[in-house]
Amino acid sequence: MKNLKILLVDDEEEFVTTLAERLELRGLQARAALNGEAALKMIEADTPQIVILDVMMPGIGGFEVLRRIKAQHPQLPVILLTGRGSEKEGVKGMQLGAFDYLMKQINIEELIKKMQEAIESHP
Repeated sequence: MKNLKILLVDDEEEFVTTLAERLELRGLQARAALNGEAALKMIEADTPQIVILDVMMPGIGGFEVLRRIKAQHPQLPVILLTGRGSEKEGVKGMQLGAFDYLMKQINIEELIKKMQEAIESHP
């Protein structure tokens, strides 16, 4: 898992910056995008090994970003994060190709475990 290239996508700058720092302290390479458009450009410029994607964002929302990622990079694992999700949203995300759908209050170790599972399931 060391040196894993992660793209974090969330419009909450403090949340995404803190999460990136916590992942980097564990030896992972985390980059952050504050909106869907920036994330898509970053993926094209330097494709990460996994994307952690917020569902609710202004502009291009998480589900549309997920659709576009899967159209261009079907093997790229994506984990959706949300602060206020529903089972219906989770099902929709999984149907669109997300590996998992998690609440933002997730423990960092659990998130790392989910990322590892996602990468192992996408050869």
